[in-house]
Amino acid sequence: MTYAVDFGTVSTVGLESSPVADALAGLRANEARYFKNKYDHVFTVEPADDATDIIEWVHRILREEREIVISSRPLEATAFQVENIRMAYVFYESGLSINVMYTVDDPKKRAVGFKLSDGMEVPEELASRFKFARQKSKLAGTIRGSYFVIKNEY
Repeated sequence: MTYAVDFGTVSTVGLESSPVADALAGLRANEARYFKNKYDHVFTVEPADDATDIIEWVHRILREEREIVISSRPLEATAFQVENIRMAYVFYESGLSINVMYTVDDPKKRAVGFKLSDGMEVPEELASRFKFARQKSKLAGTIRGSYFVIKNEY
């Protein structure tokens, strides 16, 4: 069942099994607020079991671009298009959020972003490969993030 993320009232619905559920819910709400304010898009997510195609697409890009395999269990995912950008998000039990920004008409503007919920450790599979910058969020506390540019077609 899909869930429209409410950034006015942050909820842990769908994320309860995460040890950092409150921070992950704040991170998810932060993304929802961004897309509502910038694109007037309602950010909806669905349980991982219902979003296998999205998760497989994100995991394929990680594997083929950087040989990254995420060890944490996916809890939720979403995919949508705003303007000329295809977006996909996967939220993991560890508190990790991965997004793919894939412009449909400009191969130079495609990237994978990683965001770490407040209170989680950097996942082992990312720790030696990326440096994470910090950003403050009223909804999510301190978010640490990093990214890489996608080179191939997906």
